[in-house]
Amino acid sequence: MTITNYYWYFTSVIPPKVCDDIIKYGLSKSDSLARTGGYSDKELTKDQVRDMKRKRNSDLVWLNDTWIYKELHPYIHEANKAAGWNYEWDRSESCQFTKYKLNQYYDWHCDSWDKPYKRDDKNSPDNGKIRKLSMTCQLTDGSEYEGGELEFDFRNYDPHMRDEAKHLRQAKEILPKGSVIVFPSFVWHRVKPVTKGTRYSLVMWNLGYPFK
Repeated sequence: MTITNYYWYFTSVIPPKVCDDIIKYGLSKSDSLARTGGYSDKELTKDQVRDMKRKRNSDLVWLNDTWIYKELHPYIHEANKAAGWNYEWDRSESCQFTKYKLNQYYDWHCDSWDKPYKRDDKNSPDNGKIRKLSMTCQLTDGSEYEGGELEFDFRNYDPHMRDEAKHLRQAKEILPKGSVIVFPSFVWHRVKPVTKGTRYSLVMWNLGYPFK
């Protein structure tokens, strides 16, 4: 799929108090080790945990509170239109409050896959849908930690890109606290290892029926 804009961002749009409230709320809940595809519903062995951490090492809490969606949904709608994607979507998954502590990271990945969700309950609101738009909200200011850069890889969508300076891009625009970035869920990205401090973020995936 050819796209012009690989992401759309809004700098410092979520008030600091709201960011702090989300952090406080997330920290009040029990966290768990973030899992990647294939390990989601399984009790893991030590070897599986080690293998999974080669791909991703972070801690998370799932949040699905209406007040959080109300804060963030307007920016997803606006980005979808302003970037020219105009993807049809009608549902958001639970938000992922993520903590990246010292040496934690998430290697290259994309958030979507070809096969839509297939639920036992055919009336499930996400049955038959895929992730179309991903969103990350920066809850901590970039000055509060080092490393942990959100980086995108665009080479899958332009085979002529060979120079890393052209096909790799760090989203420095969202370093200020309260910044929001939205991007198509099929775009490859990563969070580089945190080298100092803790990076808090909120991630949301937005679903719709598969592209035609």
